[in-house]
Amino acid sequence: MNLKTIFGLIFLLIVVFLLGMYWFVPLKSGDFLVKTEENNFSLTNESDMQFYKNMRFPEPYISYRIEDCTLQKQEDMERGFDIIKDLTVLDFYPVTSNEEIYITCSSKNVIEEGMFVAGEGGPTKPIVAGNFVIILAGEILLIKDSKCPQPNVAMHELFHVLGFKHSENSNNIMYPVSKCDQEISQDMINLINELYSIPSYPDLVLGNVSATLNNRYLDVRATVWNYGFKDATSSTLIIYGDGKEIKRIDISPIEIGEGRSSYLSNIFISRLSLEKLELVVESNFPELDKENNRVILEIKK
Repeated sequence: MNLKTIFGLIFLLIVVFLLGMYWFVPLKSGDFLVKTEENNFSLTNESDMQFYKNMRFPEPYISYRIEDCTLQKQEDMERGFDIIKDLTVLDFYPVTSNEEIYITCSSKNVIEEGMFVAGEGGPTKPIVAGNFVIILAGEILLIKDSKCPQPNVAMHELFHVLGFKHSENSNNIMYPVSKCDQEISQDMINLINELYSIPSYPDLVLGNVSATLNNRYLDVRATVWNYGFKDATSSTLIIYGDGKEIKRIDISPIEIGEGRSSYLSNIFISRLSLEKLELVVESNFPELDKENNRVILEIKK
């Protein structure tokens, strides 16, 4: 065996040894992490998903009307309603007039400034009512045909009407650029179900209450607001002095988000002293919270 053959065998053994090291000896130790797909609304787990906090329609049963749409776009919109209906507590039904959601596909439709909150769909009549923003009406303009198995464009715009803004997550259906593999995230579904689990009642709230006592004469100011999801019928404001009824005032019906102010002056107090006033709004209908129907004032000493 000559020298050349010996060096060849040594080189071959070195190559085999190095290959064995590469394949069988770990170069770095540690546990593997399972890479999960991010399906939340935001990559930063942002909880503020809506244009304004706590946006919802008065009822979970929401009417709609579709006008000037091709058969394909109408079917996409109706499929979008059905998908969201199956995932949430919401229900949608068609009407011929006085709809809550108006859908059109007409390219001649004029979009006035401020009509849409974002994109091509959004609430058109939001009303601030206490801790909620009530959506009385919304509009959708369907321009693009959906090329996806699911009607992503229609659902994207419908979620805008329900108060959802754009998401930073490209996997979310609310991402500004549409892709067929985008999904409705669970946190969106949870938020809808949470908001609409609250009963659709009125909620009368006493506010701006003040009183002044001049000798035996009392002046009282008070405003009764309706911060609920439904118009409130007639109610009664009752003023008590040290537990005894002093005055009773009839309050006319109050629409969502509106209030009625009362100013009563020179109410004669028969008692020689008055330590405490109590104002109570009484109603004969269920409310979200009856505790906010009562305000107590004490005379400064």
